[in-house]
Amino acid sequence: MAEVVLFHHIHGLTPGVTAFAEALRSAGHTVHTPDLYDGNVFDTIEDGRAYARQVGFDTLLDKGVAAAGELPADVVYGGFSLGGMPAQLLAQTRPTRGALLFHTSIPPKEFGGPWPAAVPVRVHAMDHDPFFVGDDGDLDAAREIVAAATDGELHLYPGDQHLFTDVSLPAYDAEATALVLRRTLEFLADK
Repeated sequence: MAEVVLFHHIHGLTPGVTAFAEALRSAGHTVHTPDLYDGNVFDTIEDGRAYARQVGFDTLLDKGVAAAGELPADVVYGGFSLGGMPAQLLAQTRPTRGALLFHTSIPPKEFGGPWPAAVPVRVHAMDHDPFFVGDDGDLDAAREIVAAATDGELHLYPGDQHLFTDVSLPAYDAEATALVLRRTLEFLADK
């Protein structure tokens, strides 16, 4: 069974993020869910973004790195959207068994260089998510990461929602999330 560090998205550590983590735990995995927002949860992306700007994205990134500091080197790093920042940074710069990037990918050069070929990675997003396929460049970054990884896969699901894996948000898509969860468990099975 794998040990996973799963970072929350821009809304905070919502019941939906906790539910996803619980699904992984139910399959026998150990899952850590650091709270980068110190208990704050926001109803909208805009409110979450305002809080993240107030705290500072670099501060949130540092908090994510610090949260993983006490854990063994052989964990899998995962993150939903905003949480993909610390997950990807850690996967690119520390020993790891793999990375799970949900609704996000950042150009690897932002964290010091190309994606390490030996780090397995799975990226999950909707094919018309305006945050993922729009001007932010997440889709291009995801393709770059997957191409660099010896074991990399990009999974695009039909739809236009951003945080569709969070059961506590209006964007939730049960069918797509079931497939994401199945693929995530398959990925973790040999980690």
